[in-house]
Amino acid sequence: MDLRFLLVASALVLGATLSISLADKTSQCKVKWLFGISCEVVAQKLVSQIKAWQIGESCLYAGEKCSYELVSAAPYLIKATHTSPATKQVNDLQFLLEQSIVCKMTGDAVSEFARDLVDNSTNYCSLQNLMDGSDLISAEGYNQFSNKWICPGFDTANCTFV
Repeated sequence: MDLRFLLVASALVLGATLSISLADKTSQCKVKWLFGISCEVVAQKLVSQIKAWQIGESCLYAGEKCSYELVSAAPYLIKATHTSPATKQVNDLQFLLEQSIVCKMTGDAVSEFARDLVDNSTNYCSLQNLMDGSDLISAEGYNQFSNKWICPGFDTANCTFV
């Protein structure tokens, strides 16, 4: 494995910060991804998937893989929401892209409602389902970085059921 890649990956993981608002008791998840394709292609795939899973017919048999809404899309910042069809809980999603040798993307999911800090992987799955649905998980150079401290439920998530 390339030493530069390991150094970049380590820096990304170490540089991730936990920002949970204890005053509001909202939960948050932060995930970083690396792609060996351009950020333009990553953004296009992500925006297309959000639009494909908007509220409507996509929710009939899709479980949580629906009810996304695109809030805004700029070249390096995408904002969306995900409303759980089951609980009606809303997660605010933000994707920040940075093009360098590889495309680096940071995803944040924050619950809008005060609740327990442990979110049963809801925030993580709101992000990960988009990666799966857009097939970005199969993109050249795909790598994902997070942990249970900056993304509650990351280590135990089963997004096929969420």
